[in-house]
Order: sequence, then structure tokens, then C-alpha cells
Amino acid sequence: MNLLDRTVTFTAALRRAGIPVSTAETVDAAAAVGALGWLDRDAVRAALAATLCKRPLYRPAFDTLFDLYFPPRIGDGVSLEDPQADESGNGAPGEDPATEPGELTPEDLETLRRALRDELRDALRDGDDESLRSLARRAVNAFGSAPGSSGRSWFLYRALRAMSAETLTADLLTILLGDEERGGLAERAARQTIADRIRSFEEMVAAEVRRRMAEERGIEAIERTAVRPLDDQVEFLRASQRDLVELRRQVYPLARRLATRLTARRHLGRDGRLDFRRTVRASLATGGVPVETKHRPRKPHKPELVVLCDVSGSVSSFAHFTLLLTHALREQFTKVRAFAFIESTDEVTRFLRGVDVGDMMARISREANLVYYDGHSDYGRAIEVFAERYSDAVGPRTSLLILGDARNNYRATSATVLRQLCAQARHSYWLNPEPRAYWGSGDSASEIYAELVDEMVECRNVDQLQQFVERLLPS
Repeated sequence: MNLLDRTVTFTAALRRAGIPVSTAETVDAAAAVGALGWLDRDAVRAALAATLCKRPLYRPAFDTLFDLYFPPRIGDGVSLEDPQADESGNGAPGEDPATEPGELTPEDLETLRRALRDELRDALRDGDDESLRSLARRAVNAFGSAPGSSGRSWFLYRALRAMSAETLTADLLTILLGDEERGGLAERAARQTIADRIRSFEEMVAAEVRRRMAEERGIEAIERTAVRPLDDQVEFLRASQRDLVELRRQVYPLARRLATRLTARRHLGRDGRLDFRRTVRASLATGGVPVETKHRPRKPHKPELVVLCDVSGSVSSFAHFTLLLTHALREQFTKVRAFAFIESTDEVTRFLRGVDVGDMMARISREANLVYYDGHSDYGRAIEVFAERYSDAVGPRTSLLILGDARNNYRATSATVLRQLCAQARHSYWLNPEPRAYWGSGDSASEIYAELVDEMVECRNVDQLQQFVERLLPS
């Protein structure tokens, strides 16, 4: 496969990872690389990123796939860029030849491990990226492989455990701080620097493991697991703690983007309905020909919003993010009221005002009256409590938004009560974080509730949530 074919294959991989790449952008990428040439790998990476990545969100996936499709080395360390590398696979002069782990005794491996850790400490101290890359390659070759049923298997955990970079922090602090007093700003800065360098080294090790696995099994087999879902494609119900931190970061930028789009829509459609009388009067100046039409002033409608949200453990991450986004968009509505439920319902609007993102859900769980009997979701009782205590919250200007997976533990649905609430509201929507294929299965009451609201919407990630909010916001 020549480099042009590899570029086309690479852009196809980007599309499979969820990064939108058009045919025109593929042509632009090929032209940019053609102008720069292929001798400088970093320049090629920058050129492809500039032409193919429209948003910073796409860059992590882009870099992972670039390293798979355009690796800097092959095999045990032969550089694709170094013209001095010989055909025997020994790399450039000064590069240590690869050593098969099976040829070393346990004592030799321990000696090698200690030597590599000493080099790692020095490289982390100096922030020498080139040395860190070389150490990552040698560590994976020595400790990250094991014989498999066909060829060799590669393991990230083995290489990281052998190097134990995080255990070097104390030594590095002593070296970097010297006789300076501990506990101050200098130590915090040094700790952050060390942590960043260790994380960078671990990413280099992970990239080297992926490269070796791709050579053994094929790129296509590895790319499916190597590339994490884009942040706006991460499913709420499967989000890890790291994913949740990133989702929280997206709340206010997402709200700003939505508000900007809303403002643009209003400017484009600021003219109201045709004012026939003023149009006829204006046409008298042009001999009765209505050259310019006149319109009534447009009165933007800002609805009230009532959010009824399941915050039980199974959907807490979804509820957390959605409540935060609702709070961030509150200026787009006349009034916003939020209610949470598990078995019972309580108003939680007070927890959204000037809220600290980290403890909002903790305060709701601790202070709101949400549990009645056993702490398992009871949509029927929650709906009845809401209708009994807060029925005045839903009126003819209200958009009622219900958030939850509708898994009711085979309890009563209170469908009649919800039907009355939906009839009182201007609009009623239900956002369900489960895949549509799961609706109605097991203890899910989705099919029953879907018939009562105006629309039940699949909302598994930020992208789907953004599409829905754009529809919900007044235009």
C-alpha cells in the first residue's frame, strides 16, 4: 500500500471513529502532505490534523489513529524515518538492539528493569521526551510481551508494572527541590510537573503497545478498541469517572454554543407575520406594487421549564449532567424548576443556584426527600407525589421534561396521573438514556409512558442531548 492509499484508508478510519471527514477534506489533506513531503513525521501529523480535525474534541482520536496508520518505527525499533537504519532490523547507530525476553534469566531481567528505571528517573527529571520514547519502546519489548498461541501477545499492564514510574515521585521531588522547604508552592508545582511527565510516559508506553499489537494482529483489529469514543459520544450510563469529569467540563461551553445558535436563529427570523394593511399602504408610493413587504414585530416565546428527574443510582450520571445543562441554559426560559425523584419527589431547584459542580448530586441525595420505602425507583409513586404537591408547577406555558430510563421495578405506573400532567403542559418530553431497542424489555415501562408524552427521545450521549435541546429551545 502506497502512502496515498494509506492516507485514504486513514481518513476512512477517522470516519469510523466518529470524526466527520469529507471527500474534499481528504483531497486537501493529500495536497497538504504533498506540499510538505513525508520526511518529517511531525509536520505530516500537523498537516493532516489541520485539514481533517474541525474541533479540538477530535484530536485525541486523531492522534491515536495516526500513530497506528503512520507508526514511527516497525518491529523491535527500526525507524521508518532514519535512513541509517540497516535491513537487519538493528536501527540507527547508538540504538540498543532489541533483546528477546526469552533469552534472559530472571536475574538478567531484574538487572535490566533496574537499569531502565534509573534511566527513566533521569529522563523524567530532565523532561527529555526523546529518551522517554526510547525507554517506552525498550520497556514494552522487554516486559510487555509474552508468547501467545499465534505469535506474541502484548500487555500494557506488564510494562507499566515493571517500570512503576509513579514510585519515582519521592526521589524526583528530592532531586528537583533540593533543600527547599516542603509543603509550599514549589512542591505543588514540582508534583504537578512530575505527574504530567509520568502520564506522558505512560501514554507513550500505551502507544507502543498498540503499535506492536497492530503489527501482530492488523490495524483494523486494534483500532476498534484503541480509540476511545468521542467525548460527545460517551454513553451516560457507561461513563467512567474520568468521562464524567470531562462531561462536566462540557456543560457551560455546550450551553454557550446552544445560546449562540438560538440568537442567530432569532436574528434570521426576527420578522413576524405579514402585516397586510401596512404593506398595501407602503405600495402606494410605488404605484400599488408591493415592492417591500411589512411584517408585525416578532414576539419571541420564552417558555417555562419543569424538569422531573430520576436520580437513582442506575441513571445518576445522566441526571447529573442534564440538570447541570438545564441550569446553564436557564436564561433561555422565563422560569426553570427542577424536581428529583427515586420513590418520592422533592423540588431541587435550590441546589442548582450558584452550585458547585462537584457536590450538587451529593447535596440532593443527602438533603432532598426522595426515598419512601426501599430506595428503588418507583415512577408511579413519584408521579403521584409530584401531582399532589407541585401540580401548580405545570401550566399552559410549561415545557415538562422528564428524565429517566422508565425502569419501574414492576410497580404501578400511575399512567392516568401523568396523562393529566401532560395535558396541562404546553409540551411534554421524556429523555431516555437507554438504547431504543431496550425500551419495554424487563421492568421497563417506556412503551406505556411513550404514549402519554408528546415524544420520548433516546438520549444516550451529549450529541443526542444537544440535538434535543436545540429543538426544545424557543426560536
